[in-house]
Amino acid sequence: MEEIVIDGSNTILGRLASHVAKLLLEGNKVVILNSEKIAISGDPVKLIQFYKDTVLNVKTHFSHKWRPKRARSPSRLFKKTVSGMLPKNNKKGEEALKRLKVYVGVPKEYKNKQPIKIQFTVDKLGGKFTTLQVIAENMGWKVKAVE
Repeated sequence: MEEIVIDGSNTILGRLASHVAKLLLEGNKVVILNSEKIAISGDPVKLIQFYKDTVLNVKTHFSHKWRPKRARSPSRLFKKTVSGMLPKNNKKGEEALKRLKVYVGVPKEYKNKQPIKIQFTVDKLGGKFTTLQVIAENMGWKVKAVE
């Protein structure tokens, strides 16, 4: 089992997530750094509204003692995207998701490691795009400084 460290800066969300899902299903451990800099193509206003409607969609105003945790941080948004590309209700998909670690910024233990840069970058995209950080901040994510 190999640990693969990937830098998420300026990479396209869907392309990166499908690549990571494939690596996880092969049995690798995958670490994503700089998840807040992952880009999503499209009109930023429409993307923010789409994420608010789909991820934060509250169906009732009844306050429960327990309620589902909704992904607001860039790392949780990316993990949710990858989980959608893995097999559901399957032991293989659950174990694959456990091998994924996603970080905002670069933690101390990965400062000395050289991350892999994926070829699906925003430079090739050209049009409108936004980052997971902008979407997460609009959904209520409070930015925490990386130590």
